[in-house]
Amino acid sequence: MGRWEPNACGRLAQAALELFGERGYEQTTVAEIAQRAGLTERTYFRHYADKCEVMFGKSGALQEQFVTAVAEAPKSIAPIDAVAAGLESVAQAFADPREYRQRQAVIAANAELQERELTKYASMSAAIADALRRRGVPEPSATLAAEAGIAVFKVGFQLWLSASEEREISQVMRETLDELKAVTRGVPG
Repeated sequence: MGRWEPNACGRLAQAALELFGERGYEQTTVAEIAQRAGLTERTYFRHYADKCEVMFGKSGALQEQFVTAVAEAPKSIAPIDAVAAGLESVAQAFADPREYRQRQAVIAANAELQERELTKYASMSAAIADALRRRGVPEPSATLAAEAGIAVFKVGFQLWLSASEEREISQVMRETLDELKAVTRGVPG
């Protein structure tokens, strides 16, 4: 190993993405990821609990950002509008869809990663519902609004990743939420 270099997490995530793309998730080891990043396996496990987690390293911060925006939204707005504030906030974390397309392709190709992604979404939904309940939103409204927000995020994110998409993710999220609202009124867009 050479001299210390910053951003071990980022280097590990980039190395993992490259190797998963080249060899496949199943055929790549943590040792190979660490080696590609110029780090040790021990350093890898200081940052990530397992091989899966390297693909989801930013999910905790994203969840926190979403929940904070929901909690800080004006108390006078409807629960779904508080969720919309959370969607708007997390949209700021995504700049260029090209850097996420490869990640999503790797996840789509592996059942273990798909399962982990669903677990992360479930955790985010539970945290959002909790934030809504702390705002005084009763059940089942809090859970419904949180689940709807995650559905909008998932669908909007997939739309944004499409090769032909040129809009900003925040616009895609707003339009996806508008579409959900139209569907629930019985007037699909």
